[in-house]
Amino acid sequence: MTQKSLHANPSKSRTPRHRAREFALQGLYQWLLNNEDAGAIEAHIREAHGFDKADAIHFDALLHGIIRQVAELRAALSPLIDRPITQLSPVEHAALLIGAYELKNHIEIPYKVVINEAVELTKSFGGIDGHKYVNGVLDKLAAKVRTIEVDAAKGS
Repeated sequence: MTQKSLHANPSKSRTPRHRAREFALQGLYQWLLNNEDAGAIEAHIREAHGFDKADAIHFDALLHGIIRQVAELRAALSPLIDRPITQLSPVEHAALLIGAYELKNHIEIPYKVVINEAVELTKSFGGIDGHKYVNGVLDKLAAKVRTIEVDAAKGS
């Protein structure tokens, strides 16, 4: 079970983009558990308390982009995880999908920020040590998909 309800209000100190990720995590959680229609999930989440403070454009990009690219994202993650992806907790699964999507599709966001954000989501909503797992997997994925950026960071 998660530390916080997936319907918890976003923290007041969070940026609009972080709030978008929190809401995307909630939407993906619903989608992973119930395979609901993305449009229905989006409509429900847009009515949630605090959504007006989220980056709605980034939320849309995450929710719909991840669902559209889920097979590709899972294929990129599968060799980096130690169990079938279906055995991950839904929170870890959703956080990994968000991180993988941003690493592959949002190169304007530094890879360290992408990983940190996914780790923070997992700390907020996931199990006790889930954030360590998410960190390790996304670190390996970043080395594959953002090789030049990761190598440059290691060299500095």
